[in-house]
Amino acid sequence: MAENVGIVYLVGAGPGDPGLLTRRGEALLKLADVVVYDHLASSRLLDLAPKTARLICAGKSIGHNIMPQGAINELLAEHAKAGRTVVRLKGGDPYVFGRGAEEAEYLRHSGVPFQVVPGVTAAVGVTAYAGVPVTHRDAASAVAFVTGHNDPEASSAQGRLDWAALAAFPGTLVVYMGVTRLESICKTLVRLGKPATTPAALVEAGTLPRQRTVSGTLTNLHERVAEAGLGPPALLVVGEVVSRRPALCWFENLPLFGQRIVVTRPRSEAEPSAATLESIGAEVLIAPTVEIRPLESYEELDRAIGRLTEFHWLVFTSANGVESFLERLDLLGRDVRALGHLKLAAIGPATARALGRFHLKADLIPDSFRSEDLAEALRPHALGGRVLLARADRGRTVLKDELERIAHVEQVTVYRNTDADALPAAVVARIEQGSLDWITLTSSAITERLHSLLTESARARIGREIRLASLSPVTSETARRLGWNVAAEAKVYTWEGLVEAIVEVVTTERANMSAQG
Repeated sequence: MAENVGIVYLVGAGPGDPGLLTRRGEALLKLADVVVYDHLASSRLLDLAPKTARLICAGKSIGHNIMPQGAINELLAEHAKAGRTVVRLKGGDPYVFGRGAEEAEYLRHSGVPFQVVPGVTAAVGVTAYAGVPVTHRDAASAVAFVTGHNDPEASSAQGRLDWAALAAFPGTLVVYMGVTRLESICKTLVRLGKPATTPAALVEAGTLPRQRTVSGTLTNLHERVAEAGLGPPALLVVGEVVSRRPALCWFENLPLFGQRIVVTRPRSEAEPSAATLESIGAEVLIAPTVEIRPLESYEELDRAIGRLTEFHWLVFTSANGVESFLERLDLLGRDVRALGHLKLAAIGPATARALGRFHLKADLIPDSFRSEDLAEALRPHALGGRVLLARADRGRTVLKDELERIAHVEQVTVYRNTDADALPAAVVARIEQGSLDWITLTSSAITERLHSLLTESARARIGREIRLASLSPVTSETARRLGWNVAAEAKVYTWEGLVEAIVEVVTTERANMSAQG
């Protein structure tokens, strides 16, 4: 085998929720040179790949085949033979109705090494999110996975299933790709002996915030699905386990289920922020408007670190400031002992947690997390002392201005905020379409950059059709100055407080709708 041959990883992406990707799959995506992904793979998973990775959409959904299977096989082998690490990102599990075995066989025949990373298959993931257990001690001790792509009434279809055996099957029947043939499948099962009253459900877009589930029986499910307008991708479940759904439904009851939210924070902060929203049911799109960058010159910061003994207080206004300062301290060959004589102030709990990651505790955190409140809290402690303020290269100067009235203050830049050149095309399209519910704003700089990156037509949708959630009154005032209304504002000026503000608005609206209907 040639020494420069790379490798192909057949990775199961799960049924939709990006959180269902395995740790092994995540690790490989972060190493990929090339990612060949299915049409249904989450864009949040593609964000895991290096910026230098080549992303290739292979299609592979019903009615959406960008690339035929043969071409996909050749593409995988071609890139691997060129010495690249290739991740073939497949919906669900590669070996469960995913044609992963065909790809693996082609690679083996071509002399290309491969590995398979299993994923959560739809029959397990989608049913769990819909509140339907595929097995239950009192209802089903067996489960069968089949595809409903072919018409069960067709007499000569290649690979035709034994529908008589399936009708007699005593456990749960899970049918992939069953929505197109739903009426025919239900009628065939009843005709071949399955009781007409057998519970059944169809789950559309399972594990995603747009998930919809319609339940019924084999007799009436098709009509109910048609009335609701469900379509592919969808999974059909037949069996007594469906009756457990009312008690076990959880995903669709999450506080932000179905809400479509854009996170505009720098990417390093956006990932954990997105995870918080996704854990309570939201669909999240990441669109950084500013980015955290290293300094172009460290001379000023290095001089300040060399003079730490001159200061009484070291003040941080962000988690990024903590990390940048302490990473530089380490690079200069020093450690946290250099801070032993200093008192540490943090503007809020997130900044204090960042200190904690370096085994440092904040001596002061204001009750309210604004620069004005931090200055007020420091006033009696820093009076007449020397304060080193570590912060970004831009932002409000109110903290320095206030502290200078009572202490000697030096301000040192520890990282840069740079404006993003553009928003992701997919996010811009969603804003233009109005197919979003919320955009989060966590600073005035982010708000202003978002405004400048949008077209006039997109700006017009924001604050009206697409609502804004703000971290603080200062951020809200910036949005209003730009002509945007703010629908939710954090009472506690943290990311968690912003999320709570959105939840409060959504919960109130849902309660009002329930009362009216």
